[in-house]
Amino acid sequence: MAKIYSLAIAARAVLNLHSLNNEGGEGNQIQARMVNVFADGRLHNVNAISGDMFKHIQSEHLHRLALQAELPLSTGARLFNANRINYDVDTDTAFKAQLDAAKTNAGELDLILRRCAVTDMAGVLVTADKRSLPRKSVVEFGWVVGIPGSIKTDSYFHIKFESERGGGSARVNESGSISGKQTPFHRPASSGEYAIVVQVEAARVGFNDIAQRYAVDMAERQKRLRVLLESVLYTFVEPSGAMRTAQNPHILDVSGVITVSSHVIPAPCISPLKADFVSDIERIAKSFNQLHANAITMLPFASLGEFAEQMSVLIEKSEPFELPSVNGASNVADS
Repeated sequence: MAKIYSLAIAARAVLNLHSLNNEGGEGNQIQARMVNVFADGRLHNVNAISGDMFKHIQSEHLHRLALQAELPLSTGARLFNANRINYDVDTDTAFKAQLDAAKTNAGELDLILRRCAVTDMAGVLVTADKRSLPRKSVVEFGWVVGIPGSIKTDSYFHIKFESERGGGSARVNESGSISGKQTPFHRPASSGEYAIVVQVEAARVGFNDIAQRYAVDMAERQKRLRVLLESVLYTFVEPSGAMRTAQNPHILDVSGVITVSSHVIPAPCISPLKADFVSDIERIAKSFNQLHANAITMLPFASLGEFAEQMSVLIEKSEPFELPSVNGASNVADS
């Protein structure tokens, strides 16, 4: 079974007629989210989907998979509450007493990682009861940005009429609903090729960064990693977001490369904003493999189907890398 220290995905995805992430509205105009990126020696203003949006998409899939796999979850995570473990500290007096008894941040983090797999993998800042205890996510998403010259955003006119013709202008009734003829509005839709980068720190699943030891055993970490990698796969297959009821994106193609590190070195990743990103990643992988034999594995894919095949093999046949103990003793904390 292959060990995964870290995993990176660099991909280009063709999305047509989507409006997954917008800046907001001004009057009757919904504004597309735009960012500036540097490519080809100059700045370009392109449509983008924030990393926050993709992280939320992945967290939704992670939540459902964790429930199905019966992983340990805090009450907050089970309810898909954004505060996750903070919800439990505020509402569960027994758990709060356990944290207080731990006395140290390292001891508290052990309890948190054992109690909630989603908090472990998705991260959180524990602020409840005047705490300030960070748990960094083990998965990171960059902005999903349009490739300059390969992206276009248009604005489309929409209007909603009441079923009976006439009736005058729009008005708000006593219940707060809008009745009468509706105000016309403009909705953006973007099409083109987008650059996606993802990093997964598999070795940190279940790892207490403060004490530099694991809070859960390998069997539990294996279950969590499987769910984590599945959630990343489904993020590409079903990227949820704004306006999907009428503008479900047409996912035309996804291509790129997965890199997997089985050594304590990062899985290489270059932004797909660069035209030859795959060959550049390959050069880095070869350099790393000269330093540490077979440390980096490259898994290229030319379609969403091939990406799913590569990820499915990793999900079935991989386990998380175990970081060495800092003092020679057991690397797993006592329960």
